[in-house]
Amino acid sequence: MWKTCCGSSFPPENEDALVVGPRVTIILKRMTATNSSAAGFNRRWAFRFVIFLGVVSFFADMTYEGARSITGPFLQSLGASATVVGIVAGFGELVAYGLRLFSGRIADRTGEYWPITICGYMLNLLSVPLLTFAASWPVASLLIILERTGKAVRNPARDAMLSYAASETGRGWGFGLHKALDQSGALLGPLMVALLLLLHHGVFRAAFAWLALPAVLALATLFAARSQYRNPRELEKTRTHEDHGFSAGGVWFYTVTVGLLAAAYTDFPLIAFHLSRRHLFSSSSVPLLYSLGMGAEAITALIFGHLLDRAGFWTTIAGTVIGLLFAPLVFLGGKGLVIAGMLVWGLGLGLQESAMRAVLGSMVAPERRASAYGAFDTLYGIFWFAGSALMGALYDRSLMALVWFSAGCQALAVVLLLRFRRLKTVGA
Repeated sequence: MWKTCCGSSFPPENEDALVVGPRVTIILKRMTATNSSAAGFNRRWAFRFVIFLGVVSFFADMTYEGARSITGPFLQSLGASATVVGIVAGFGELVAYGLRLFSGRIADRTGEYWPITICGYMLNLLSVPLLTFAASWPVASLLIILERTGKAVRNPARDAMLSYAASETGRGWGFGLHKALDQSGALLGPLMVALLLLLHHGVFRAAFAWLALPAVLALATLFAARSQYRNPRELEKTRTHEDHGFSAGGVWFYTVTVGLLAAAYTDFPLIAFHLSRRHLFSSSSVPLLYSLGMGAEAITALIFGHLLDRAGFWTTIAGTVIGLLFAPLVFLGGKGLVIAGMLVWGLGLGLQESAMRAVLGSMVAPERRASAYGAFDTLYGIFWFAGSALMGALYDRSLMALVWFSAGCQALAVVLLLRFRRLKTVGA
């Protein structure tokens, strides 16, 4: 009788179970359906938050990447020397990465992720249109450094909030989608500035003034996200992560490993210098190669992010192996191989900015995540600067030495990444 009523091969312990059994089955089915519906709602709600932050980054990158494409010539027009331009640019990047260690720790200790993120974005974005009124290169230099300071303040807290939402959407997909939107803005910003300069007959101040528009749109979207998501940490319903110990363990080891990859990827100015010196491409074609690399970075950020959730950590190892081809193709090849090398260059950057960053969220507890991202970014910036400087010096002495250094750093990173091959990132 029990088997007939409930479809179960397990007999009841008493007669009452014969009466309540079917009702319990119905209740359990309803509970399961409710839980499934709630889980789907959480994922959609988290996905919307990722889109919000992605749109903010899209407009923000249009603003400051558009400005960075002309800050060098602008400083020159104000009477700054090449030495001043180099110092301002280098010090700005040092600030942009170095301060993240401290801003991340402050965000975790205070729990004020939104105020810190908003203050950082305001400083980051409003400094750009204010360049319209800079009458001397010292004032303009200060604004440029303040823009980089704002980025240092906001990034760790923002990435921590992004990681909470990405825990529901899939960490790789969440970070990959955000990076794709971010990089799309970085691609369109310089193109927008180029058009503005054409329309305004090369007047830099007009371009800076128009960049107030995407800056305002970025801030408006940020405040809209803040109004709907008061506490983004609540988006992370399940805290499944492998905490290797932030202060003395796997996270630091992982950060240094990714730092080796940063050291292996030279800045584009050195690539442009090489292409011009070898007369492989015309001066007007070189920016198109940069756009090609940026486009590849945006697309591969999405691809590697998705594959990370599907195939696990082996995705990052496979992508790093492909990246080994970057330096030989770009610095030793002809036109066709250089184009392929720029695609690989963009692929490697897309991997580092999406899947590599997403993995960190699986390794660190939520309450320490902003500190982890701050330390990660700081060391990443230090390794990037050191590697770029060293490869610049190697280029003047031996092109093969540069290629071996780049490939060697990446090969060592592959070996070290094998330590994390069993790290679970799917759904984490």
